[in-house]
Amino acid sequence: MADGSRSPATAKYRKPKLPLKVRLSVSLISAITDAMCRSDGTINRRLISFLNLRAPPNPTTVRGVRTIDLTVDPSRKLWFRLFLPVDGRPQRLPLIVFFHGGGFAYLSPDTRAYDLACRRIARKIPAVVASVNYRLAPEHRYPAPYEDGIDVLRFVDSGGIDAVAGDLVDTSSCFLAGDSAGANIAHHVACRWAAAGGGWSKVNLSGIVLIQPYFGGEERTESEIRLNRAPLVSTKRTDWLWRAFLPPGADRDHEAANVFGPRATGELEEGFPPAMVVVGGQDPLQDRQRSYFEGLKARGREVRLVEFPEAIHAFYVFPDIADGDRMIEEMGSFIGSHR
Repeated sequence: MADGSRSPATAKYRKPKLPLKVRLSVSLISAITDAMCRSDGTINRRLISFLNLRAPPNPTTVRGVRTIDLTVDPSRKLWFRLFLPVDGRPQRLPLIVFFHGGGFAYLSPDTRAYDLACRRIARKIPAVVASVNYRLAPEHRYPAPYEDGIDVLRFVDSGGIDAVAGDLVDTSSCFLAGDSAGANIAHHVACRWAAAGGGWSKVNLSGIVLIQPYFGGEERTESEIRLNRAPLVSTKRTDWLWRAFLPPGADRDHEAANVFGPRATGELEEGFPPAMVVVGGQDPLQDRQRSYFEGLKARGREVRLVEFPEAIHAFYVFPDIADGDRMIEEMGSFIGSHR
């Protein structure tokens, strides 16, 4: 809290220091997001299609990475974009199954910002990245994206990427990663993978990377109150998105949102993998992210906390924010130590 004499509700909000280009982008994204959310709980998909800048797959190498889209289930438009570093490597690369952010309701692997972000991750770590196009709310509520995520793992486990990445990727060294809602998905997919026990022939989860995970709860945290006017994730926006995603009638203490909360139905499976949790000091969700970190520790799980004090929510997708490259370096270090 900025001033110990004031309550969280009255503590003065300090705007983060951002490059002008980032400030303009964040303001535009916030305005577009608000315009797409209808009062009846639906989303204007036509407007999204018009405004969402997309990047097609590119089999030609660009900055050391080529991309290809692979379909898992056409009936639910479940596919992923595979990012393949092509520089010569002495060993096969780890696989990162990545889930994009967007409050469970927006964006896709071919959204230009995520195409560029996954290219950076694939090139800098280096790793093969599979960025998943999961079903979106409110048309597809809980647990649709969790089911899609585990089905992508089953697709990989059955040899679905061998024809295009077999000589490059080591699926026995697989990591789940995601930011915001995608990090929430990564957690729940890891829970489902661990619950399946040893029923996997090729895929082994070596770790999960949760970048500013999107968790919630009925009781407001100090950071949610103090940073309510922070970019992108105001309380009004996040409440709307939880209502769009959770089962009708459920509140934010549902275990999808509050994973260690009062309604969580069980403990983590023994095989739940080591985790890295990324927290930004300008993110209203930071208290929930630290609580998740503490929850893993309390349950005896290996977990690493990485904090960026000046980082806003989704900071790493903006190339002009230097902490983004540092975050990817930390991610690479975590992956390298758990292969």
